[in-house]
Amino acid sequence: MNFFEKYKPSVNKRALLFAAGCVWCFAGCILIARGLLILVPIHHYLFPELLVALIFGICFYIFLFTKISKKHIQRISLLKIDYPCFFSFFNFKSYILMAVMITTGIILRKIDIINHEVLYTFYVAMGIPLSLSAVRFFISGIKNTINV
Repeated sequence: MNFFEKYKPSVNKRALLFAAGCVWCFAGCILIARGLLILVPIHHYLFPELLVALIFGICFYIFLFTKISKKHIQRISLLKIDYPCFFSFFNFKSYILMAVMITTGIILRKIDIINHEVLYTFYVAMGIPLSLSAVRFFISGIKNTINV
């Protein structure tokens, strides 16, 4: 057994589903909280902005995130080893995508070229499908199955 295999932070697949759910929930809650912390004090058109965020968030979830989360749940369930690395809840491509999305969000916030109400409404809209996808991971972890 080599050094990396010996000290690899491995967990069972069920724990990996819960880890993925926690990461997605954390990301979704951060986006929703950050968006609301800016939108609520501005409160010019809070209800319409939240309604738009909810509609777009649910659409993103239905048309994009259901496929993404199902793909990750299936990938985790079909892993050939019983105790994969804790960090394998994402594949490499997803880690790159996550880094690009985080970096883009930070850059857009820092360079301040997008109206804050629009940007933070988008934050809330993106937090919704992330949070809903987290629920799918948790349910799959509870069921310990890929039937989603």
